[in-house]
Amino acid sequence: MKSAVETLNPTRVRLTVEVPFEELKDSLDAAYKKINQQVTVKGFRKGKIPARVIDQRFGRGAVLEEAVNDALPKFYTEAVNEADLNPLGQPEVDITELKDGELLAFTAEVDIRPAIEIPDYSGIEVTVDAVEVSDEDVEKSVEQLRGRFASTKDVERAAEDGDVVTIDLEAKVDGEVLEDGVAQDVSYTIGSGELLEGIDEAVKGLEAGGEATFTSQLKGGSAEGKDAEVTVKVTKVSARELPELDDEFAGMASEFDTLEELKADSRKRLENMKQYDQATQAQERVLEKLLELVEVPIPEKLLADEVQTRKHNLEHHQLGQMGLSIEKYLEIQGKTVEEFDAETAEQAIKGIKTQFVLDELVNKEKLNVNQEELTEHLMRRAASSGMSPDQFAQAVVEGGQVPMLVGEVARGKALAAVVEAAKVTDTNGEVVDLSDDEDDENAVEQAAETVENVVEADGEIAADEAK
Repeated sequence: MKSAVETLNPTRVRLTVEVPFEELKDSLDAAYKKINQQVTVKGFRKGKIPARVIDQRFGRGAVLEEAVNDALPKFYTEAVNEADLNPLGQPEVDITELKDGELLAFTAEVDIRPAIEIPDYSGIEVTVDAVEVSDEDVEKSVEQLRGRFASTKDVERAAEDGDVVTIDLEAKVDGEVLEDGVAQDVSYTIGSGELLEGIDEAVKGLEAGGEATFTSQLKGGSAEGKDAEVTVKVTKVSARELPELDDEFAGMASEFDTLEELKADSRKRLENMKQYDQATQAQERVLEKLLELVEVPIPEKLLADEVQTRKHNLEHHQLGQMGLSIEKYLEIQGKTVEEFDAETAEQAIKGIKTQFVLDELVNKEKLNVNQEELTEHLMRRAASSGMSPDQFAQAVVEGGQVPMLVGEVARGKALAAVVEAAKVTDTNGEVVDLSDDEDDENAVEQAAETVENVVEADGEIAADEAK
């Protein structure tokens, strides 16, 4: 086999391959064997039909077609390996010559990973929010905990903000009551914003037995998006009663004996959360700076596929779960279709560029993923998918997605290395040290999650390469 490579642009090549006919022998034998199992010829046992009879009865062309279809992937892969290419997706193959007994020639155009030069990134500097927890933050956290232990007591007065009301609802569109527009004994906390727009104003001031009518746009159901005339009847008003903020509450709501210990723990937890957010912010901003340093050509077809994948995932998964159409989503966001398309393309370019740059860093820095890191990543991905680790691991193995998970961890390690080399200061001018030898695994996993949020679409490049 002879092959040559022509560079069409920085992200696309054309392979020209010539295969002497004797190298097709195995594929020709396989073709005759396959056709033998599929056809019957009088006078011959199934599977025992001579090649010359198959040529006479079914045509040599059918055999050649079967043999070429079997051989092409093998010779294409050999040509790719010889040229040391990193193809993306499937090639466009064109058979240019097929001479029986002499030669098979074909061309294959395919997108490839562009060559990338990673410059010195040790001079990257970013500023992040300072980790500051105020007394007000602590009080708010304790109040939220206090609210979870609130009780309710029926009252004979008009409903107020924060009260829990039991209500009956009836929705009409064009004067007709909707089949799915009637609900009874619905519990609703005034001010929570969990039901229809306008309901808070309607029920406030009503006592048990009171009734009001208001107009609201329906968020779901058979008349989603339409304006409905909604009648709400209050059947019960209950006031929320909060427990006293004292040592007794601390003992009831936590493992601590005193309120001061509970507040100290709340402060520590808030500090940990803000430190996590600070680290994520540093990773995001360092990644932005890194991408600015590197020129990355983007394959057109890969970009088009990525944009389509993101649109599909948004429309059929995320919005579908919320009962929203893409049109309604754009209306809520206040965006035109053109603005949405431009934004999606921008996000897709950033996702592709992120993978290319970090993968090149993995190769440059010779970063490896150990079993412990892969297991930690698998556990987190399983938790976010709602599956058990065993179920998720089985799905990953059966789907051939282990290389994809390894790639995700490796990119996390690459980003963590760049962050460690960068200068990070907070808004108070203090240097932020994000390196912690005892917590390297968590730092890598957090960085991997940051990268995933940028990549975001299911159509991962690593998966494309595995095809």
